Amino acid sequence: MVKSRQFALIYRVTAFTIATAGFLAMLGITVDTFAPEIMMFYTMQSNLMGIVLFGILIFKTSRDLYKNQSGHSGYYPRLEMVVSVILFLTFFVYWTLLAPQMFTMETDFNMWSFGNFATHAFTPLLLLLDYILFSPPRNLKYRDVYYILIYPFFYILFTSIAGLLGYVYFISAEDGLPVRFPYFFFDFDRIGALSFAFIGGLMIFLLIIGHVFYFVDKRRKPN
Repeated sequence: MVKSRQFALIYRVTAFTIATAGFLAMLGITVDTFAPEIMMFYTMQSNLMGIVLFGILIFKTSRDLYKNQSGHSGYYPRLEMVVSVILFLTFFVYWTLLAPQMFTMETDFNMWSFGNFATHAFTPLLLLLDYILFSPPRNLKYRDVYYILIYPFFYILFTSIAGLLGYVYFISAEDGLPVRFPYFFFDFDRIGALSFAFIGGLMIFLLIIGHVFYFVDKRRKPN
């Protein structure tokens, strides 16, 4: 665990800047094509969580640095673990399930853009590294492993209800039909009951990652 508050503050301000710039780029604000509807995607919502958390950590770090208080720079380690795993799912799903499809699709979407890389790689990995570097050991509780599932569960529930009520994300270039669900792996219109297998698999994946965090945390030695 790194205890230097100066380093923690520099790291967090840098990470916050990268995360915010990437988030705004994906929203289209930086290129005058504002697209608020993109906030319906898990990527954007989870990135917003990371940005808010970085902002809180910057405030806490700078306040303790100003007051010259001793101690570590790890604040809210249980919350940071949960958000880190939620964001890691963004990283994992994009680069294993979604990106490979884009290589075979005819699309004008630039997957190598800064905004895309920031939201799907930089921000998730920067928050994960923040947790590894600055969070004090042996603070996690076993129930935190299951807290990880709360946001993904409600996201799937919300977007499923929105889709069933008629919300349309875009019109498919393949068949010309409206796409009512944000990701192919729980597109009930196209893959039907197989969606439940994908959803169940992702939930199990989250639980595995959560357990890894928990047991590693319990084996860490206090500095």
